[in-house]
Amino acid sequence: MRSVMRFFFVWALACLVFCAETALAASPRETLEVSLNQILDIIKSPAYANPAERDGLRKKIGQYVRASFDFQEFSARTVGAGWRNFSPQQKSAFADAFADLLINTYVNKIDGYNGEQIAFIGERLSPKGDRTEIQTVISQKNGKKIPVNYRMLPKGGTWKVYDVLIENISLVKNYRTQFQDLLRTTDPDQLIVRLREKASEVQKSDGKK
Repeated sequence: MRSVMRFFFVWALACLVFCAETALAASPRETLEVSLNQILDIIKSPAYANPAERDGLRKKIGQYVRASFDFQEFSARTVGAGWRNFSPQQKSAFADAFADLLINTYVNKIDGYNGEQIAFIGERLSPKGDRTEIQTVISQKNGKKIPVNYRMLPKGGTWKVYDVLIENISLVKNYRTQFQDLLRTTDPDQLIVRLREKASEVQKSDGKK
């Protein structure tokens, strides 16, 4: 679980330090930048420091995260071969629960920003042009540099994130190991219940920090 927390701490840092070059989200990089800057605008807003307004603003951040990720694709890749055993209703419920868990984890980590800087270093487009990987590096205050890559695909006329790699470790693969272990002893419905419970726990833990 520590590695999962690290994923979202670094993702939060990325959302806080990207700088958009254009308001038109056309290329994968531009699409990612626009989304991240929407979150940055919220964090920079004086209202975000107001406890009375923060819950509403964090819900808006969650909406932006949902718009940036393809959680159906994320879920299918994370569950792996077992995904074909899920009914359409279970797939939808799982994707929603998984999104809630990831978003709640993310918004709990977003306050950890401490002036880190991020830079784009490249982009790898698949031969067919249907997948891309945006490569970035986060420079921390202590001088350490953390590579963070965003894998994206076209969906609904835009580009969506379907995996994040931190120091070459895939978020999809990290969760896949956990879910495959759970599916050996539970069925999809039980896994969905556990995801919902975990998402609720993470959400409630925000007020205890």
